[in-house]
Amino acid sequence: MTANVAVETTPETPVWNDPARDIGTRVSALIGAMTLEEKIAQLYGVWVGASDEGGEVAPHQHDMEDAVDLDGLLPAGLGQLTRPFGTAPVDPALGALSLLRTQARIVAANRFGIPAVAHEECLAGFAAWKATAYPVPLSWGATFDPELIHRMAAAIGRDMRSVGVHQGLAPVLDVVRDARWGRVEETIGEDPYLVGTVATAYVRGLQSAGVAATLKHFVGYSASRAGRNLAPVEMGPRETADVLLPPFEMAVREGGARSVMSAYNDTDGVPAAADEELLTGLLRDTWGFDGTVVADYFGIAFLKTLHGITGDWAGAAGAALRAGVDVELPTVKTFGAPLAEAVTAGRVPETLIDRALHRVLAEKARLGLLDAGWSPVPPALADADLEDPDALRGTVDLDSPGNRDLAREVAEQAVVLLANDGILPLARPRRIALVGPNAEEPTAVLGCYSFPLHVGVHHPGVPAGIELPTLREAVAREFPGAEVTVVRGTGIDDGDTSGIADAVRAAREADVVLAVLGDRAGLFGRGTSGEGCDAASLALPGAQQQLLDAVLDAGRPVVAVLLAGRPYALGRAVAEAAAIVQSFFPGVEGTTALAGVLSGRTEPSGRLPLSVPRGPDAQPATYLGARLAQASEVSNIDPTAAFGFGHGLSYTEFAWGDLAVDEKEAGTDGVFRLALTVRNTGERHGTEVVQLYLHDPVASVVQPVQRLIGYTRVPLAPGEARRVRVTVPADLASFTGRDGRRVVEPGELELRLAASSTDPRLTATVTLTGPERYVDHTRRLHADFGQEPAQSE
Repeated sequence: MTANVAVETTPETPVWNDPARDIGTRVSALIGAMTLEEKIAQLYGVWVGASDEGGEVAPHQHDMEDAVDLDGLLPAGLGQLTRPFGTAPVDPALGALSLLRTQARIVAANRFGIPAVAHEECLAGFAAWKATAYPVPLSWGATFDPELIHRMAAAIGRDMRSVGVHQGLAPVLDVVRDARWGRVEETIGEDPYLVGTVATAYVRGLQSAGVAATLKHFVGYSASRAGRNLAPVEMGPRETADVLLPPFEMAVREGGARSVMSAYNDTDGVPAAADEELLTGLLRDTWGFDGTVVADYFGIAFLKTLHGITGDWAGAAGAALRAGVDVELPTVKTFGAPLAEAVTAGRVPETLIDRALHRVLAEKARLGLLDAGWSPVPPALADADLEDPDALRGTVDLDSPGNRDLAREVAEQAVVLLANDGILPLARPRRIALVGPNAEEPTAVLGCYSFPLHVGVHHPGVPAGIELPTLREAVAREFPGAEVTVVRGTGIDDGDTSGIADAVRAAREADVVLAVLGDRAGLFGRGTSGEGCDAASLALPGAQQQLLDAVLDAGRPVVAVLLAGRPYALGRAVAEAAAIVQSFFPGVEGTTALAGVLSGRTEPSGRLPLSVPRGPDAQPATYLGARLAQASEVSNIDPTAAFGFGHGLSYTEFAWGDLAVDEKEAGTDGVFRLALTVRNTGERHGTEVVQLYLHDPVASVVQPVQRLIGYTRVPLAPGEARRVRVTVPADLASFTGRDGRRVVEPGELELRLAASSTDPRLTATVTLTGPERYVDHTRRLHADFGQEPAQSE
């Protein structure tokens, strides 16, 4: 990551401004020249909003923060600027100008000329007005395509960097443990390997554009009791190590993530933001992470107000610093005057300040922010007349045709065909009944961290800023000869049943019924999905199940189409619907992607990143359950999924065969090599996703019945066959043993080559031999896949 201007140095250039020096030398010299107040100033941010007139940013006032005197703070410096683009609607070019002028003011105000790091949300695209809203992370997982997510993240990063943003608060690596949790839409799925591989690709893509990625939320947040936001976590250390930590480990080791965000939750009574064993012992000392740890918004203050482990702000600041938190976000609260007073009083050693500061300044050096000659002018304004703000308006495009094409590609690959009796693709229906609350809702494709739903809802007079075609519009374009009748039937969660009779009448008069159901994303109770929008059960919200059942009774073929942030139990529709199409908030091109799948213009290739429940109340349940987590005769609750993790149908058929196992035995430090042939036996192009699961029948610690250890997408033309080869290192059979160490144990294993967690196609029974072998964070993390043409029959 470098600055966007040439660097000029002179013999008088301070050491810290000389990019020819190593970063450690530069940072140490700068720290040695700073006062305590200047040091602390680099460890907090201020929440600001850019000016839509191009003027300097203004402090944003949140109900959880005190007023900020920016003039009083800036002479000491400033570590971060919080969400200048993501606080209020602002034209992208004028927002960039506002940020530029603010950075110039910050540099001029402090005696070392240090600019701030500007960070933004980018969970499903750059969360700025008029920026492309991409599919949510749950859709990334559904693609089973890390390379595609890498390209998407690189595009997001380029847009952010073009207007002066340095850090993105994404991706989320929380593994789903209870789908009732409101933030499921922000996750990649319920399997740690899928989460890790897709998130690591996102990290690499974002950082390839010069924007530091931030891993969220470290760790345990998604395992809260009963799926409630910020609820306590009671997960044991082995489950934490084997389920929640691997995605973060992968993104640190292989993605080179530059930042990590501490989680809100406490685990067994220890808040993550005050967990030294986690943030320093594991993250830094073991994994070797050398970036910055930032607090989740207000997370340090929560050590006092919510967790109650300290009685004052200084105690909260000291606890976070000792644990390994480097930066307080979103604004100064505990790391300001309370921390300075605590250091002066001897309650907090200044060495902790210096430790955090070294990491913060090292990151600024990597970003080019300490280089002599650094300029606040971002690439998007490099050739602009900065003295004429009115002429700048509308000149920066954050929703380019290339972005839309990429958003559509992700959305198309993320659509999951759950069930199909042959009705899909639709064969030119004359009359289509489009019923349900999401049929004509433009924002039904957006997650809670999209700008229109996260920020725009507070500015009702401002347009969304991006084109959001409804499913009605997309279906009308896709089927120009069809008569499309739209009946809402009921709302998302209002329970109103007065429109169901009209929906039934429309259904009876149609050739096919599209029941468009699901969620409304929002924050803290304003939606049925999103942060603070947890669900009591996985029944469809409101009266949607009644609507679905009613149109099933109408006697016409029903295709259930889900635009949702979590999976829902669909009751009778699992067996009675003609087809079920699942989409997880697919972004600005989502309805176009769905219409393309319905017509057959696009081949469905998505796979479930988490299970779809059969009933609404058997939670928490994921496919990663041990034997006692399965259905049994000793409990009346059946957690069996209607559609399991990894499931997804195509419009063609695939035959799997010719399994070859080169080694049926290998040492606990060895590898197994397998090969199989996958053939498209149908008449349409299609993509099969070969998934590799490991089953360990006998282990010293209870294991999941199976877990994903690898996957690959195999695109095939009609009649085409490919030979898929995979090398499986014994390291992938490791797990955390009773003594807390990760061990590879000798014994028999099953390597299941499967179309989903519920559809094994070929199984290789192999044996690990030799002594137990302990492995650490340097172990191999992946099976290696390769493909080559296979001989045609």
